[in-house]
Amino acid sequence: MITITSKSRYAVRALTELARLGALPGGKPVPIAELARRREIPLQFLEQLFATLRRAGMLQSQRGVKGGYTFVKDPSELTVLAIVQLLDGEFEEEPGSDSDGSQDVWMRAVTALREVLSGTTIADVVAREAEAAGAQMYYI
Repeated sequence: MITITSKSRYAVRALTELARLGALPGGKPVPIAELARRREIPLQFLEQLFATLRRAGMLQSQRGVKGGYTFVKDPSELTVLAIVQLLDGEFEEEPGSDSDGSQDVWMRAVTALREVLSGTTIADVVAREAEAAGAQMYYI
């Protein structure tokens, strides 16, 4: 079973913005409300997601007027697969009851998805967004 919910999609969007704004380990924290506004994510939903990411050791928070979130590790070390598995659970590769060989198709699909997500970091997503934004600028 493969399930990637809006939790993972929103988390990747918000973490990409966090990295884009330079909230690297030891850097200046970014307020969660700013991330929610910039990426059009419901604030309460993002607060829940970031609490889970903080408890998992991916983010750290700082309270107060100059508070917000920063990464614990560099975004180049945080894979999309780690985020998806934390928020949506492991991908299951069940043998199933298919006796016609179609199960192999699903097993290969899960393997391919796992490879793409494990090979993609938040830093990669930031770079792809910057590249896409640059490419769009040429066509204005």
